[in-house]
Amino acid sequence: MQNSKWLKWAKELQFLAQCGLAYSKDRFDIERFERIRDISVEIVSEYTEIEHKKIKNLFANESGYQTPKVDVRAAIFNGDKILMVKEKSDGKWTMPGGWADTLYSVYENVKKEAMEEAGANVETKRIIAVMDMNKHFKTEYPYSIYKIYVECDYIDGDFKENAETEEATFFNIDNIPELSFAKCTKEHIKMCFEARNKTIHQAISE
Repeated sequence: MQNSKWLKWAKELQFLAQCGLAYSKDRFDIERFERIRDISVEIVSEYTEIEHKKIKNLFANESGYQTPKVDVRAAIFNGDKILMVKEKSDGKWTMPGGWADTLYSVYENVKKEAMEEAGANVETKRIIAVMDMNKHFKTEYPYSIYKIYVECDYIDGDFKENAETEEATFFNIDNIPELSFAKCTKEHIKMCFEARNKTIHQAISE
């Protein structure tokens, strides 16, 4: 779906339709915006061959003014290694993380994901970066996603296999395993290592 004009158009139609449904009072306008939303779903379904119902649930199931989804990722360091988890969905690796829960702050979400996916108790240090996934990942999504990388110190942990991950292991920058590229890339892991090294150098200089 990368750089597809049809996807850009479908996303814009969905955005306009959702805004219209949020603020319109006239029933005829509401019917028109519902039809525009249906058209956006039909476009995505036609080009991806994903069933209409699934697309609607993922792409056009919200109400109110449309805003980006937020994904948090924990860059958990222990010495010169970073903690990664092996996903059950594809057998590949990523930093612990997932959709941010509205009940928690960014740091609270990161701690929760680290514990749930890696069994890791961590101390959050700082936000490393906030990225627009559609600009920094090869795969383009039918909705906007902001990905937040947070530097963390590993305190202790006890990994237990769970619904999402089957293993948690520390890796140094030279032996990063095969990645689940929809969730993180090697360039972003290097970015986290560079931020970590900068933090260490600042601490030493102080």
